[in-house]
Amino acid sequence: MSNITKQYFEQLDKQDSLAPLRQEFSLPESILYFNGNSLGAMPRGMTQRLQDFAEQEWGQQIVRGWVTQGWYQMPQRVGAKIASLIGAAADEVIVSDTTSVNIYKLAIAALDLKPERRKIITTSDIFPTDIYVLQGVSNTLPDRAELKMVESDQIIDAIDEQTALLVLSPVNYKTGELFDMAAVTAEAQKRGAMMLWDLSHSCGAHQVDLSGIGADFAVGCGYKFLNGGPGAPAYLYVAKRWQSEIQQPLTGWKGHANPFAMSPDYEPAEGITRMLCGTHPVIAMTCLEQAVDLFTTVDMAQVEIKSRQMGDLFIALAEQQCKEYGVTLLSPKESAKRGSQVSFQHAEGYAIVQALIAKNVICDFRAPDVVRFGITPLYQKYQDVWDAVAILTEILATESWQQQPSSPTSAVT
Repeated sequence: MSNITKQYFEQLDKQDSLAPLRQEFSLPESILYFNGNSLGAMPRGMTQRLQDFAEQEWGQQIVRGWVTQGWYQMPQRVGAKIASLIGAAADEVIVSDTTSVNIYKLAIAALDLKPERRKIITTSDIFPTDIYVLQGVSNTLPDRAELKMVESDQIIDAIDEQTALLVLSPVNYKTGELFDMAAVTAEAQKRGAMMLWDLSHSCGAHQVDLSGIGADFAVGCGYKFLNGGPGAPAYLYVAKRWQSEIQQPLTGWKGHANPFAMSPDYEPAEGITRMLCGTHPVIAMTCLEQAVDLFTTVDMAQVEIKSRQMGDLFIALAEQQCKEYGVTLLSPKESAKRGSQVSFQHAEGYAIVQALIAKNVICDFRAPDVVRFGITPLYQKYQDVWDAVAILTEILATESWQQQPSSPTSAVT
């Protein structure tokens, strides 16, 4: 792909069927936002929705809002909407707690379903919170759980007769490399293990088909590609075949068969509802629902096509213009093997990211040397790619990154 012109990118924007969706998001015109894989942009209708909630729902209905405004059913209702984005049935997904808490629930539940097995396997390069939670499970239950971390290319060989659960993310958060979800799930189950996928870097950016691949469990956050806001509630998936058997460890009142009976004895609710724990955060879930509703008219196949094309163009441009400045591609070049991000390595990665941010190109740094650009097809323009690479090239050519700190000075990178 040589001699790409700015006019070519402008033409792609004119032909883009997703282009009108950009108007549904509140984005400063001066910003090139390539960080939607960490925090999605705010839907434009969010301000009015929250004002309506404050004035008309909470303000007027007060406690009656649990019934009159449908607050009580939000975990199931929003879960059903997310289910349509990940190839699941409406009653297989529920919005609840955080990704970390949901991993904890499902990991212990899987061990209970496989009492003759005790090993949990994950990769050493999965998002760290997944590892930390699984370490917590192993440390808390040393007689029942053993965590084993392996390299990504060793994952299948590591599954043995003691493996109860395999925990993976379809997208490597640093490199963007994709796992073959169907193949890994089939192999894990053939060897008697259960499969849990962390969809945080997948849902809302490319196609996922949990029913099609026969996954057992899944979790995901609401604040990345789903645009649900900072710290938005997470969701979890339990295949219907396990819902009558699964027993989650955090047996709170919302997962009770009859919460308002106020019984001193716990009885699990039917179906996916038993995966709830405490009272859900209604304001945060209102934000998430407002954001998820933007996907109702979106074809995820088209979203994935745009994501791959934008990533291909970013890589092609960067290779043409930046290679001589010590930038190397970390993500897979082949789009079918890459999630909705493009990552590069450079010895001065942190300073380069700070220089980009100073030029209003918002991307992020991942230690030790990764410059990561998230591709968010719902609101990014093709021309954003052209402009971002042009600014990156200028920063590298002029070495203006030298004016920035060479290592993190903030708690957040």
